[in-house]
Amino acid sequence: MKALIVDDEPLARARIQRLLAGISQYTFIEQASNGQEALAQLKKQPPDIVFLDVDMPQMNGLAVAQQLNQLPVPPAVVFVTAHPEHALDALQLSAAGYLVKPVTESDLLKVTEQLGRITRAHIQKQKPQTLCYQIAGELKSIELDTVIYAAAEDKYTRIVFDNGNALVEQSLKQLEQLYPSYFLRIHRKTLVNKSRIATVKRCQDSSHKVTLIDCDEELEISRREFKTVKQALS
Repeated sequence: MKALIVDDEPLARARIQRLLAGISQYTFIEQASNGQEALAQLKKQPPDIVFLDVDMPQMNGLAVAQQLNQLPVPPAVVFVTAHPEHALDALQLSAAGYLVKPVTESDLLKVTEQLGRITRAHIQKQKPQTLCYQIAGELKSIELDTVIYAAAEDKYTRIVFDNGNALVEQSLKQLEQLYPSYFLRIHRKTLVNKSRIATVKRCQDSSHKVTLIDCDEELEISRREFKTVKQALS
């Protein structure tokens, strides 16, 4: 398998390269020091698997993974970070694995065994994209195609979906960054699923509201976001 190691720390890249060199199935290993360099390398020599650092300047690993997921055949992604709290964000992006620094040989072997000789990229691409959240300590998920809209609510975000709703910890900004192809901001406190937009109507007071498929509510479009909404629907 062909692997690409992406990390802004040279020692971290060298460590993973040294460990991968001892695994016979990895026949080609490249490195990139930042997100932009990684995306450029992907065009020249598409890897089967990317070991991707989460915390990088300018373009972090989550942003890189989001772009990778847009490819017709994305590589499998294994996130590498010193901060375990990013695990939930990794799950949102259908990560094939997750490693905490400093990466140990046993942890790396465990991840590579899970991947097997065939990357999970094709399987992951066929799965519906989901939004994960925790409730009473239990991890649950919502298929993004079923989400109608998301609204800021105190310290949480309420996700309204077909036949239910749930509070998640991700902010509206994080949801925008993770799922740009799904969500459209119509207000500083509201995102809507682009595919659920039915109509945009002008009210008597010159304000605008959007109606959504399978939703009885009419949601306000702020003056600030109206131009963006109009452009997105044109």
